[in-house]
Amino acid sequence: MAKSDFYDILGISKSADEREIKKAYKRLAMKFHPDRNPGDKKAEAKFKEIKESYEILMDPQKRSAYDQYGHAAFEQGGMGTTGSASFGNSADFGDIFGDVFGDIFGGGRRQRAARGADLRYNMELSLEEAVRGVTKEIRIPTLSECHVCRGSGAKSGTKAQTCTTCHGTGQVQMRQGFFSIQQTCPTCHSRGSVIKEPCNSCHGHGRVERTKTLSVKIPSGVDAGDRIRLNGEGEVGEQGAPKGDLYVQVSVKKHPIFKREENNLYCEVPINFAMAALGGEIEVPTLDGRVKLKVPSETQTGKLFRIRDKGVKSVRNGMLGDLMCRVVVETPVSLNDKQKILLRELQESFGGPTGEKNSPRSKRFFDGVKKFFDDLTS
Repeated sequence: MAKSDFYDILGISKSADEREIKKAYKRLAMKFHPDRNPGDKKAEAKFKEIKESYEILMDPQKRSAYDQYGHAAFEQGGMGTTGSASFGNSADFGDIFGDVFGDIFGGGRRQRAARGADLRYNMELSLEEAVRGVTKEIRIPTLSECHVCRGSGAKSGTKAQTCTTCHGTGQVQMRQGFFSIQQTCPTCHSRGSVIKEPCNSCHGHGRVERTKTLSVKIPSGVDAGDRIRLNGEGEVGEQGAPKGDLYVQVSVKKHPIFKREENNLYCEVPINFAMAALGGEIEVPTLDGRVKLKVPSETQTGKLFRIRDKGVKSVRNGMLGDLMCRVVVETPVSLNDKQKILLRELQESFGGPTGEKNSPRSKRFFDGVKKFFDDLTS
């Protein structure tokens, strides 16, 4: 009698993906499993067909051979041979579905001890330290390997023993009706072993609390919010499990002169209105010293001047930012009598507050104000 097509058995198309195959298998296996159909030979035979179809179509190589040669690929002398399994009424339903639910129930594999926790250290830097780079020593409390038992957790001269509850698998099976569900072993908590005689120093954990000192090299160009990872400098895991990492979180103190935006530095430079009007040369600060800035005549307040390559060198691509100087024209204070007289004479020479020639912006503003009120009254 000719064998049925594997795709037809599962009720799926030839283009079905892995997820669709698993879904069809689960649905049909639950329906025809011998545990749900005790003594029904037809259901048992159907279940065998379903499982064989599933095993072939879930294996990429076998599926490719089946698609090319059909059942002949697995007959004697063909591409390969498939073994037929026998399932009685005592068949373990959990084992049948192990490959479907393995990612949920753990597949019966013993889990390794958990990796140690990551640690975080907040480091505040000055702007100069962030720009130029710095090496700093830090002290952090952490869980370190116990020197007495060398991280094993067992008393000297002894060692961990295979868990008698799960026999080293780290999991046990709980039966619920016709389901057999795998759960974490309550005795060893998935480690697969137990410590009968714990270390007196760490009490079986394999780690103890300590404060350690580290030398941390901060690269030049880091900025607020940057994070530096130190591999393996976090907490050690229990019973010899790998260490976590240490993350150094950078913050930068407010600077009295400079403000950083990406790789550029900004600063405000006050000038008196005489220099703003006549022009001149002033010294401005940089992180490397002072440089001269030429102020052209008739410079208005808020004017931004760029000084190339006096910013921050990027920690990521090495590009050098600029220094941006924003001039602010400062109104003079504490005037003496002579200065007041000179300023009044200067004001008169302008022809009043709206002098067209010397104060074009004032002239435009007041002309606009006059037109606004004229329009209101017309």
